[in-house]
Amino acid sequence: MADVKPFQCIRPNKEAAARVAALPYDVYNREEAKGEIAKEPFSFLRIDRAETQFDDSVDTYDDRVYARAGELLRNMISDGILIREAKECYYVYELIMNGRSQTGLAACASIDDYLYNVIKKHENTREDKEQDRIRHVDICDAQTGPIFLAYRSHETINKIIDEVKQGEVLYGFTSPDGITHNVWAIKEEDKIIGIRNAFTGIDSIYIADGHHRAASAVKVGLKRRKSNPGFDGTEEFNYFLSVFFPEDQLMIMPYNRVVKDLNGYGINEFLDKISKYFIIEPMGKQAYSPDKKGSFGMYAEGSWYKLTARVAVKNSCDPVKALDVSILQDYLLSKILGIGDPRTDKRIDFIGGIRGLKELERRVNGGMAAAFSMYPTGITELFAVSDAGILMPPKSTWFEPKLRSGLFIHKLTKI
Repeated sequence: MADVKPFQCIRPNKEAAARVAALPYDVYNREEAKGEIAKEPFSFLRIDRAETQFDDSVDTYDDRVYARAGELLRNMISDGILIREAKECYYVYELIMNGRSQTGLAACASIDDYLYNVIKKHENTREDKEQDRIRHVDICDAQTGPIFLAYRSHETINKIIDEVKQGEVLYGFTSPDGITHNVWAIKEEDKIIGIRNAFTGIDSIYIADGHHRAASAVKVGLKRRKSNPGFDGTEEFNYFLSVFFPEDQLMIMPYNRVVKDLNGYGINEFLDKISKYFIIEPMGKQAYSPDKKGSFGMYAEGSWYKLTARVAVKNSCDPVKALDVSILQDYLLSKILGIGDPRTDKRIDFIGGIRGLKELERRVNGGMAAAFSMYPTGITELFAVSDAGILMPPKSTWFEPKLRSGLFIHKLTKI
């Protein structure tokens, strides 16, 4: 049973919401983040990426950076840009992209649910990335970027959320990338109780995006428990900021691949090698986006090819080996190109599906050897891998649209 609680939110005032809302901190490198803040001084990136407030001689992970993040957060609160909600609430958060809507619930998840695998993972995390967010959360005394969680659709929760969406919006704006964001507050006690009770009947919740943020939030919570041995479990540090989406609301985009070389093979020899595992259909200049599982696009030397995995390659009862990203990795990238560990091999790069096939062509025309367009991993595949307690290959899923940071902030101590 899941413990999903309302929280006393710190959030932008209505007039500032559109200016404060920012894409997640890890979408940008340092220079890109500085550019975004130059365009919008209220952007929450100032806090999430506080190294932008220093010249480049100051390391991204310098103690002064985290101290500055905490200072900026306190300043935005004292200046009234960020306000404190009077009571614990849930929030309905709708994102509309290209006419398609998805609606989730902003709330707090339990670190115990994470520790005891009610909240399930499908990716490994890296210690260095965890440490960055641990320090940020701990020094700010707040979680500033929500974890993207998914659950199997529940009729009671859906009904309450649909009712709330008939009321007046708390925020309603369209961000510069064309995504519309609508937020409603759930303050009525009967609705809050109804939602919380409904989640107690849900036994599995899945991390869709934000594994590092989730792991960091949990480790900060455990650190606070150690410092407060008399804790009773109700303290705010026992929970972390999340947005929960029913699985039928979500869209996963492909995570495409590009490689720097063909491992010494010429194009004809390379095609001959992969023909053992894939049926090859030349597509000429016609860009190919896979339309079903088991098919792949490949762009090399100015031409596109459709690759279809042969039956012997596709037949696997293992939920990870059956993934298209695994088939490409195991039978082409590793077996033929010698790319054994895509997490560390510098010969491979990954491109989110939101950037389209033109980006694949651009990268290859600019010096990469080949690009591969993928069919997106399905949400049921993500659930199956997580339920089995195993991990996906890196860069298996790309979720759009991205949740914004700064719209909901969860303090770890009572306000």
